[in-house]
Amino acid sequence: MKGDYQDLVDEISALLGAPATLENRDFRLIAFGAHDSDDDLAMDPVRTRSILTRQSTAAVRAWFEGFGIARATGPVRIPAAPDAGVNRGRICLPVRSRGIVQGYVWLLDQEPGTPGPDPAALAAAMEVAQRIGVLLAEEAKAGADLSREFQAVLTAGRGWQQDMAVAALRAALGPGGDGLHAAVCVAPWPGETPASVPGAAAVCVVPLRGGAGEPGDAAAGPAGGLALAVLLRLRSTDALAPALTAVARLLPRAAEPTAAAAAGAGTSGSRARAATGASAGAGSTTATGPHRMTAGVADPVRGLAELPAAWEQAVAAARAAVAEPRFGPVAQWAQIGPYRLLASLASDPVADPAARTLLAPAHRELARTAEVFLDCAGQAGRAAAALGIHRQTLYYRLGRVEQLTGLDLDAGEDRLLLHMALKASRLA
Repeated sequence: MKGDYQDLVDEISALLGAPATLENRDFRLIAFGAHDSDDDLAMDPVRTRSILTRQSTAAVRAWFEGFGIARATGPVRIPAAPDAGVNRGRICLPVRSRGIVQGYVWLLDQEPGTPGPDPAALAAAMEVAQRIGVLLAEEAKAGADLSREFQAVLTAGRGWQQDMAVAALRAALGPGGDGLHAAVCVAPWPGETPASVPGAAAVCVVPLRGGAGEPGDAAAGPAGGLALAVLLRLRSTDALAPALTAVARLLPRAAEPTAAAAAGAGTSGSRARAATGASAGAGSTTATGPHRMTAGVADPVRGLAELPAAWEQAVAAARAAVAEPRFGPVAQWAQIGPYRLLASLASDPVADPAARTLLAPAHRELARTAEVFLDCAGQAGRAAAALGIHRQTLYYRLGRVEQLTGLDLDAGEDRLLLHMALKASRLA
């Protein structure tokens, strides 16, 4: 399919004598024509970064959609705006199928005062754009079918229902179903399924069980509400690292630039920022806070039989990323250490009566003191320094912890019980 798009983009480039680029309706790059020119103005920041990063920011999208391209049925001319990084004007060919916009073909316009493309050539290019629209619509329909099958796997009950759902997804994926895949959980998710995610075999939105929020409450955090589920297709385990960059781009950054600034900045932020999960995303949550959007990535699996278990790993890793920011906004199951075990305890972390009182909001500082003390292996000096308090204050607080919990912090099993309860509470 991708080869078809490239051939059609090359055909438009040949018809109009200018390099063309094809983006879907979410402004993700699909194909681009070869650029053979010494004209530096032809490669302005917007086009350059679109090719390098393969997607545009929401602000860039708003900038160009302001010229009515989403409603247009014919070519749209967009003037140059050097202050915004657009050194050359654009010609946008809307790509439609059955009246629905599926994407856009972009071409660089001629310099002011020089004749533009021949009307007959533009008409021929629009016919090619319509053929692209048919392909994109068919691909979108196939993607929607895969999304339903993928969602069914993640929401089916255990046993024969799940087995049937896995078999249906394998059939829908065809030969690729037996390849290497990695499950990804991005949460909390606002609710809209993105049109595409680079490297994904299937994408869907599912409710997450447990936690303080109810299904459908996107503010509930990774233990509740909605999550974006992504099934990454991998060529090898070595391909997981670059795939994580694409996952990171789904996460929001701290501040979105204005439309004009974004047009000057081009498409999504730098590759370095994308790798840390700070680049632009479809989410509407902030990048910090107890319910910030995070992503969890499961260990790669071959075939789909272990996909339900892999999804549980991805959910646990996303929850661990909220509990421990040191894991980063994109956490891998293999790297979250004891949280792999704690995730299985987090469905009801305050069920143990010893921990229930301490975990009440009124005793938040005492709970923090106990956790830091246990993190420091019971070394009072280290714990007092980490908390910024006097050692005697630490001893007083630990005595209060023992009174509230009924536990003896000199006993190894009591320490273990309290430490697990405190850590598991972070995953709730």
